[in-house]
Amino acid sequence: MGEIHHADHGWVTPAISYFIACLGAFVALRSARWALVSHGRTRINWLLFAATSLGAGIWSMHFIAMLGFSVSGVDITYRPGLTVLSLVVAIVVVGIGLFTVGYSRRPVLSLLAGGLTTGLGVAAMHYLGMAAMVLPGHVGYDHTTVALSLGIAVFAATAALWAALNIKGTLAVLAAAPVMGVAVCAMHYTGMAAISVQLDLSQNTQGGVMALEFIFPLGVGLGCYVFFGALAFAVSPSRSVSQPVMAGPAAPLAPRRPLSAQSRRR
Repeated sequence: MGEIHHADHGWVTPAISYFIACLGAFVALRSARWALVSHGRTRINWLLFAATSLGAGIWSMHFIAMLGFSVSGVDITYRPGLTVLSLVVAIVVVGIGLFTVGYSRRPVLSLLAGGLTTGLGVAAMHYLGMAAMVLPGHVGYDHTTVALSLGIAVFAATAALWAALNIKGTLAVLAAAPVMGVAVCAMHYTGMAAISVQLDLSQNTQGGVMALEFIFPLGVGLGCYVFFGALAFAVSPSRSVSQPVMAGPAAPLAPRRPLSAQSRRR
């Protein structure tokens, strides 16, 4: 049985991964809020930006945290194909959840459906990322802990979508984003707690790439995308208010018109 370590570099990787998760949640919440008061192509653009920011933030959180993961006595590498697939899954499923909430006329039903879909997708991203690991041995999981991580993922996703619908002020978003960061990190480390490794040094470990050669540059690049995207977002004034979108007040939700009214308007 291999001895597992989750924080080889002390508090550094957990702290950075938590910060990225919070930043992604903050940008996504503000973007989703503005999407809900926009129409046509503008709404789609806001939702796409929210999905990319939150999905990239969750993925970066996972793999930056994985830089601190090790098994005593062996090197861990990652399959590039599965690693990139996990990123695509994260962005796509978050996008499905956000578009479900952004366009549905049944907020409660869309919230539950979007939260379930997004939560299971985030969990799929996590376990795809774990499947991308290459090491001389067999990785096993405790099914009860895995189920708990799935429940946390669904809860976190549902809470994020609820926040996008209901949280109005900048200070409220600033308070919600760290809570969402805690939920995302809780899902990750709960999933990691389910792992056990049975070493087999005779097993073939070809086909993987070292994390510092592939995952670290990609994770840092996505983290910078979210960070600098947030800065650009913060200083760009919106069309409807004179203050920056990120720093100014959140967009008030306008009541949705009945379908017949929207059709007449067109």
